[in-house]
Amino acid sequence: MTRKIVISLNTSWNIYNFRLNLAKSLKDSGYEVIFVAPYDQYSEKLKQEFEYHDLYINNKGTHPKQDLKTLIEFYKLYQKIKPDIVLSYTIKPIIYGNIACRFLGIKTINNISGLGTVFIKQGLITKIVKLLYRYSLQKSSKVFFQNSDDRDLFVENRLVKLNKCDLLPGSGIDINKFTPVSTQKKDGTFIFLLIARMLWDKGVGEYVEAAKIIKQIYPYVTFQLLGSLDAVNKTAITQEQMRSWTDDGLVEYLGLTDDVKMFISDADCIVLPSYREGTPRSLLESASMAKPIITTNVPGCREVVDNGINGYLCNVKDPEDLAHKMEKMLNLSPQEKMKMGTEGRQKIVREFDEKIVISKYLNAIKEIL
Repeated sequence: MTRKIVISLNTSWNIYNFRLNLAKSLKDSGYEVIFVAPYDQYSEKLKQEFEYHDLYINNKGTHPKQDLKTLIEFYKLYQKIKPDIVLSYTIKPIIYGNIACRFLGIKTINNISGLGTVFIKQGLITKIVKLLYRYSLQKSSKVFFQNSDDRDLFVENRLVKLNKCDLLPGSGIDINKFTPVSTQKKDGTFIFLLIARMLWDKGVGEYVEAAKIIKQIYPYVTFQLLGSLDAVNKTAITQEQMRSWTDDGLVEYLGLTDDVKMFISDADCIVLPSYREGTPRSLLESASMAKPIITTNVPGCREVVDNGINGYLCNVKDPEDLAHKMEKMLNLSPQEKMKMGTEGRQKIVREFDEKIVISKYLNAIKEIL
């Protein structure tokens, strides 16, 4: 009898963009793969090859009645599907999906891909989330983290036992898809690009402040922003704020795209001044395409950059230091920038290849089942 594996996330978009190759590898290994996520335009694409189930998740925040509805839906769905194991990602599928699995005696593997705003800004919600994590992860078979800082924080707060933990190199990168591309640049132009959801916690404000500093000395430099602006998050950048920055000529807002490769290939350096991450995929994709990187010296980001080798690390919440690192990048020779890009590509192939992640999942599933 074929073993059933559920992959559950907070959006179908997330599954399609980041977990599809894992699902295909599981299918090729003889497992029946079932997706569980809220319906969006990518759900139909998932249905073309896999069984898919819609499930209600309010990604806007914490509302007890709506979260209880999510928990009940997880319970009823998993009771019906009867999976052998559930792979959960993102906070609500992990917490409420795990609680449902605990009641039903279903084994789980969880992936803590980042701690998000709730852990950056400590408060009552943080305490509640920690309690929910502690309860929901108690019976989990395996908990993957994307950096050792997040793992240590969970262990120190007794949210999970160390013997259940393991580390993954992010979500892994398809190194055959994200390959170096040689582009013909117009003389005298230089493009910095930030790829992320437009949140203050991603360091967007610091990026704009650094742009102000750089543009006073290097007016030919372009600063681009790529990512969703209408993010449902308390730290989201408003449309009015973005319009003010673009009207002032500080940044170009590129909107949202399904094909980041085109924008990465046009850029000279990728920047992410985030306050904390799991392992940011935008940096992995960019390094895989041999682009030098500037990012903050914080958990998740610093794992991708060897300072001075494939990019620069800057201080968190410090636009002056960010501008200083940008100026260093601008003053490198074309050969030095190319060497940084080459070093980044080699680091991704060596440490962050998607095959490493898929292999770890296959081994964990085999061991647990």
